[in-house]
Amino acid sequence: MTDDTGLKPRLVAHARAIARIARWEVTRSAGTLDRRTIILGFIAVLVAGGVALGAAGGGVAIDKDLYRVGVASDSPYYDAVEESTVLDPRPVSDPNVELIVSETHVSVTDTPTGMAAYEAFRDAVQTYNERQMLRESNQTAAFPVVVNLQYRERGALVPPGSRVDDGSGGGSASGAAATGDGGSGASDGDTDGQAGGTAGSSAASGAAAADDGPIGAPDVGGAGGFLGGDTSGSPASISPPFPFASLVLAFAFLVPMNFVIQAYGSSILNERVNRRGELLLVAPVTPGDIVAGKTAPYLAGMVGLTVAIALAIGGGPVSVAAVVPIGLLFLSATFVGAMFARSFKELTFVTVTISVFLTTYTFVPAIFTNVTPIALISPLTLVVRDLSGTAVSLGDFAFSVGPILLAALVLFLLGTGVYREEDMFTQRPVPLKFLDALDSRISRPRSVATLSALSIPFVFIAELLVIAVLYVLPVDLTIPLVLLAVAVVEELAKSLHVYAAFEKARFARTLRVSLLLGALSGFGFFVGEKFTAIVQLVGLPSLTLGQAAFAPSGIGVVAATGLLLAPLVLHAVTATVTALGATRGRSAYALALLGAIGIHVVYNLQVVSSLG
Repeated sequence: MTDDTGLKPRLVAHARAIARIARWEVTRSAGTLDRRTIILGFIAVLVAGGVALGAAGGGVAIDKDLYRVGVASDSPYYDAVEESTVLDPRPVSDPNVELIVSETHVSVTDTPTGMAAYEAFRDAVQTYNERQMLRESNQTAAFPVVVNLQYRERGALVPPGSRVDDGSGGGSASGAAATGDGGSGASDGDTDGQAGGTAGSSAASGAAAADDGPIGAPDVGGAGGFLGGDTSGSPASISPPFPFASLVLAFAFLVPMNFVIQAYGSSILNERVNRRGELLLVAPVTPGDIVAGKTAPYLAGMVGLTVAIALAIGGGPVSVAAVVPIGLLFLSATFVGAMFARSFKELTFVTVTISVFLTTYTFVPAIFTNVTPIALISPLTLVVRDLSGTAVSLGDFAFSVGPILLAALVLFLLGTGVYREEDMFTQRPVPLKFLDALDSRISRPRSVATLSALSIPFVFIAELLVIAVLYVLPVDLTIPLVLLAVAVVEELAKSLHVYAAFEKARFARTLRVSLLLGALSGFGFFVGEKFTAIVQLVGLPSLTLGQAAFAPSGIGVVAATGLLLAPLVLHAVTATVTALGATRGRSAYALALLGAIGIHVVYNLQVVSSLG
């Protein structure tokens, strides 16, 4: 009863301290912003919002009225030219046009621009005819052939007799699409066929087709809309997916975050450089309360921006819940960077690096939305699905957001460990500050196992990013590279904190201690690694690269009991090798690390070969 009674007052005291520090941070930060900074930030938000709104409304027309076309207002081709964003209809008598369109000919200037204008004109006519045919009540007559495009894993074969593409027939269509040959250079091209034909039994006006074959250009901002290319329809309307949605989302959501982390990082570093943080350090509050209070206003700002952008583009709670963890990771990485940096110049480099890495992590995998489970690595994929009305399962959400949330919490934990006078107000190099942060969380041998387990989110993120980057390369080349990357990432995660503990004289440099710490580090990593089994919920092990990256770690569903326990032995052995090297200094640790990586690579190759 006493414990329950004492817990509530402590929580209330922590909450009040955090709120007081957050209020002080807002007041102090608002006083340091000049008019120019406020204006630039406001413009950045407007630009990001404008791009998002433009994309949601049908694409960003950066090539609007690019080509000038001479066409009469009563021409059957006038509507097709006028509705195109890249074509600018002009009178036929205008001398500054790239091509002139009559009812029977298309005259093209003998320049690269003229030929590009002609290609754009052909696309515009085809798109216009497509829209007119879509208005027909008898769609079977309008589109005798319908293609459904399905994406399959590279190397997968379609079983004999199976039907992948569905087609429908049973109707006729007349008019609205005739064939013709376009002229090249300064010559004229005949365009046989008139608009205003009929398809089926209903009348539908349409421009004549200006080419005699389908155009396979990606549909960006056209019929495909904001979320990419078409995967179903007539053969001419099929277009490959284009990462337009993920690109716009990366810009709209992530660019405003960069302005927030700049202000946040500057606030943290300013307290260190000007020693203003000493007042908080001597106050009766914990470092955790200080960090939480200073972070809360910036996190609230990111949440507000995310909600506003999501509402602007038609997103719902899933979009907000998917993006907010990215903002939290931005803040946590910036906090650690600001605690490590020795000057504002170093902080600028750190924040730019953070921005580039996290933007890459969220953008690159989202390119493969609706193509492969790799896309779920990025929370932006959840946003794209939310905007398209596709359901998001709890497993998919946890797979995308879970590692990011855990990584953010661990980064805050490490940064809080060096929020103390001996680290804040000293000009120690960044690598030494990093070792201090690791060592601050080690108090006893079992802390080594805990830190190894806590490194799993970073290992998971790094390995998933490697898979996403190497996915497009040939499998024969990527599998060895993935196995090497996995070994490097995991051995660093298991050994850096052990090396830090020895460098800070946390433990005696003896053989017995080295064996103990190596075994604990390997065990902790093995236990934490089992949580990566969540990849099975989204089908990642079905990919060749997914099997190469995760099956050697013992989470494959076909692994036998011996193979399941083999990773424990591997992690314990390699961690012990690096621990032995760490007891003898930096050079010996580097050599031991290379040896451990070599052992790990050989093990991975053997397991992959055994699993076929």
